[in-house]
Amino acid sequence: MERRFGRMSARALVCALLLAAHAGCNHAPSVVFEGPEGIRATFRVEVADTVQERRRGLMYRRELRTDEGMLFVFPGEEDQSFWMKNTPVSLDIIFMDRRRRVVGIIHDTVPFSTRSVGVGVPSQYVLEVRAGLARRNGIVAGDVARFNRVP
Repeated sequence: MERRFGRMSARALVCALLLAAHAGCNHAPSVVFEGPEGIRATFRVEVADTVQERRRGLMYRRELRTDEGMLFVFPGEEDQSFWMKNTPVSLDIIFMDRRRRVVGIIHDTVPFSTRSVGVGVPSQYVLEVRAGLARRNGIVAGDVARFNRVP
């Protein structure tokens, strides 16, 4: 016996809920930078929020599109530093505090470098994007990022 909910059967309700859940899966987490004139840049991001994911980062990646990045989420604010060992792509590294305010940017990292780089200011979030994109999009210290669907 099929139970009815208003005008919709239980089977139709389940199908509608599954479709809605599946549609939500297509929306990746993103980081949006806005300025007084509006949105400057939006990056779809992979979120690295475990120790293992943060250690691996973008190592071994040969390609990164201009609208993609990796967002490193740390448990709290600390002076973060990164290196490019095993990373063949040059990156811009954008450091943000707990309020998601940009506190510094490392531009145009050197691929495969084992030199540690940081901005010397505590940050809780760090976004890696392709080299040149921070300048091209006008992202500067003091900007505030909005996170969408970031766990």
